[in-house]
Amino acid sequence: MLQLLRYTILYTTKAANHILSRAITPHIYRMFSAHQDFDFHKIYLYPFVKKLHSISFDSNFIHDNTPYVFTKFVSQSAKLGSLDLGIQLHCTVIKMGFSSNLFITTSLVDMYGKCGDVLHAQQLFDEMPRRNVVTWNSLISGYVNAQISEMAIEIFVVMLHMGVVVTAHSLSTVLVGCAQLKDGRLGGQVHGLCLKTGFELNDVVGTSLIDMYSKCLDVEASRRIFDRMVERNIVTWTSLVGGYSLTQQSDEAMILVRDMLRWGVRANFVTYNCLLSSFSFPEDFNHFKQVHCCIIREGLESNRYLSVSLMTLYSESGNAENFLNICSTLKIWDQISWNAVIAGFAKLGKGEDALDCYFKMRQEGINIDVYTLSGILKAMGLIAALEEGRQTHGIVFKCGHTSNLCVQNALVSMYAKCGKIVDAEKVFLSIEEHDLVSWNSLLAGCAYNGYGSKAVGLFEQMRRTIVKPDLTSFLAVLTACSYEGLLDKGLEYFDMMRNDDSLEPPKLEHYACIVNLYARAGYIHEAESFIISMSVKPGPTVYKTLLSACQIYGNKEIAIRNATKLIELCPYDDATYVLISNVMATGGYWDDAAELRKLMYDRGVKKQPAHSWISSRKNKPNLILSNELTAVC
Repeated sequence: MLQLLRYTILYTTKAANHILSRAITPHIYRMFSAHQDFDFHKIYLYPFVKKLHSISFDSNFIHDNTPYVFTKFVSQSAKLGSLDLGIQLHCTVIKMGFSSNLFITTSLVDMYGKCGDVLHAQQLFDEMPRRNVVTWNSLISGYVNAQISEMAIEIFVVMLHMGVVVTAHSLSTVLVGCAQLKDGRLGGQVHGLCLKTGFELNDVVGTSLIDMYSKCLDVEASRRIFDRMVERNIVTWTSLVGGYSLTQQSDEAMILVRDMLRWGVRANFVTYNCLLSSFSFPEDFNHFKQVHCCIIREGLESNRYLSVSLMTLYSESGNAENFLNICSTLKIWDQISWNAVIAGFAKLGKGEDALDCYFKMRQEGINIDVYTLSGILKAMGLIAALEEGRQTHGIVFKCGHTSNLCVQNALVSMYAKCGKIVDAEKVFLSIEEHDLVSWNSLLAGCAYNGYGSKAVGLFEQMRRTIVKPDLTSFLAVLTACSYEGLLDKGLEYFDMMRNDDSLEPPKLEHYACIVNLYARAGYIHEAESFIISMSVKPGPTVYKTLLSACQIYGNKEIAIRNATKLIELCPYDDATYVLISNVMATGGYWDDAAELRKLMYDRGVKKQPAHSWISSRKNKPNLILSNELTAVC
């Protein structure tokens, strides 16, 4: 800290002459008044400079008027966020001999803090001969605004040791710091101080307590404070809605908003945004549509933050129509809007559209960030756009995002989906701390690209780390065992997953992998017995896997038994009829195959043409159907 202050003093000394020469004086006012075009900050300074020019600097004016004027204009520069303006005013304060005035220097500390220059705020604070509680609060707020919460807490502790009586603003500010640190234990200690000082039920402090506990995921504590509060404003209600959102309690969030409306408190865009964030499950879709209707009724559908949230939810639910409708209503196309649209198209599986949006975003000169890169890399993986993926990897290096975990995971996934496992491994090895997504991306890439043994080895390596495999990890390694014919190993992993109480029960996809394991090994009867013993209802994938094995090994009896069940599940699925017909034809039962084709025709089921991806001369992937005679490239 001492070295930091020494550097600050040295830096300030070097810059003093240059800064002081630009300070506001009557001479500078005359210079400004000779020009018509003032910039924004000079317009705000105009009345102040005119006042300085019109007076003679006698002691009566200095002591009676100028400190108040200085304080007002320093506060104005803090609201504008103009550090240059604040520095000029500071220099003028020094020139006119007000550097020891408590109110002016306190406003200067506040200005430096709000402009993000906590270094000079700390230096000025240390040089002050007298300080009051507002001075301490200003410095603490500066560190909190700069996301340096640890320092803010330390200064607050020093403030208490100095015997300074805390205010509601002191407590609310330090609670924001606890929320930034997500330190519920420290926040609980501050809560105790709120009780001792009698500020717990203060609307500002109470709201800060609710927000702190919510961000520390202790929504029960937030609710207890909320219920005890006498006065609740929109921020109080919204803070608790945000707590339910963070813990994915959408029903509780909906009930709370309903109660808020009944109390006559009108929801704003922040409230609705928090409520939308609570929806994360398919069963929440009906609630989500109700909230969308409320947003339209309140006239908030043009709010860009709500538009982004709505696009995200519609894309996650697979509703492309409503997603496109909201896209068409966007008025401001900034970085946030483009990121939401690109990520939305990627979630909907529309990689080409995401790529088009990315190109337009780049052409319009809008800066990209880690969210842009993560979204577009996912889209490139969907359409196997390897060349564009490599170019984007170069942009990652150029923008300095090579160490961002989300971008690194997206690169691993993109290369893996494009079949470039060696490149995916290189990116994977460059990651300092792998998370679950890192492991799953490479695991899935190895499993689905024929590197089964490597996937099994990678899974064993993952088990030796602190990262715990989830259902996606097990699905990848079971797929790898299926491709490699590792029946015993696959059954071992399946039992391991099924007996792990910390995991959800196996999904239908996991059961399909075990059926495929038995079928590839030639154990058709064991595969059928496994299907019968399944704890979940078998789906089309399970039966299709078994029928494919019946086709290979010519087992008509098992094929017929399970073909009937498959047709009942998928009466209008063309692939089902084609598969069963091929099973019959392979076994030499041509009449049965012909009857099945006739049944397919009678039900109006048509075989969908196959399709392939090609790259045109514009280096853009195009979808070509098998029944198309020509394609313009």
